[in-house]
Amino acid sequence: MYQHQIDYIEIERRAGIAPPQAEVVSQPPPYNPLLRPLYHDAVAGAEQLFERALADGRIYEDDVKESFQPLVENFRAERDVVSLLLMLNSQDDYTYQHSVQVGMLCYYIARWLNWDEEATVRAGKAGFLHDIGKCKIAEAILNKPSKLTDEEYQEIKNHPQYGYEILKNSFEDPAIALAALQHHERMDGKGYPLGLTGDKIHPMAKVVAVADVYSAMISSRVYREKRDLLHVLREMHELSFQELDPDITYTFIRHMVPNFIGKRVELSTGEVGTIVMTHPTDFFRPLVQVGDQFLDLSVNREYEIVHVNT
Repeated sequence: MYQHQIDYIEIERRAGIAPPQAEVVSQPPPYNPLLRPLYHDAVAGAEQLFERALADGRIYEDDVKESFQPLVENFRAERDVVSLLLMLNSQDDYTYQHSVQVGMLCYYIARWLNWDEEATVRAGKAGFLHDIGKCKIAEAILNKPSKLTDEEYQEIKNHPQYGYEILKNSFEDPAIALAALQHHERMDGKGYPLGLTGDKIHPMAKVVAVADVYSAMISSRVYREKRDLLHVLREMHELSFQELDPDITYTFIRHMVPNFIGKRVELSTGEVGTIVMTHPTDFFRPLVQVGDQFLDLSVNREYEIVHVNT
């Protein structure tokens, strides 16, 4: 049932057969309820890691495991990533929430890429720690509600190098440090800090880049309202033609889109419906039920989804 995105079914008993006495089972929540406290613990742990990194110039494996591992163990079986992200997204503590979200998304992406379990866990760890260099950036710059000055933006662009130095001093695994150093590099060479292109970017950094961009786009910021999750996937599809790794981005989108099945959507006509089936190739034009009518948006091109209700 999980493979087909079915949460529960109703079974009608045949006439003449008395139903057994049983408890009424309510529909389960779309995510594991244990995740909320574990998520908040991970966010608090991320804040402590940033403080330790600033004070000591390094972080410690045991602290990372204590902060992030309990969440990994519980979201390993989580199938509805969209509901999970909607539940966990808020305006508070953006930097630390972003670290946790990127760690979670990197874990999923690596699993969807069929990486082995060890590499998948390492990807989650790399995502969780990718922004650790921001511990050296003043909060006044990180949380500035208005446009950054050129000098402030240049300081922000130093955080990958800061993070690389911290993680290189903390772990033997070079991929963790390289992911932090290169997660703002882009396939077309227009990223930073080194302007790397294509295969010169470490695979772990490419995964972190996709997760980082998605998390940043869907998050509430003091200077920007969060954007619709499906709309963001469309934007990422556009980015995959030049900036983000196309195979990783395509894999991410392909696995994320089915999680919108069952979500209420508003169409460009003002009508409200429910996504009942996704298209295997035309990802952003699913089958939508509006009342008794079924609209195949891959055929009815005059319809657009303008908002996915949370």
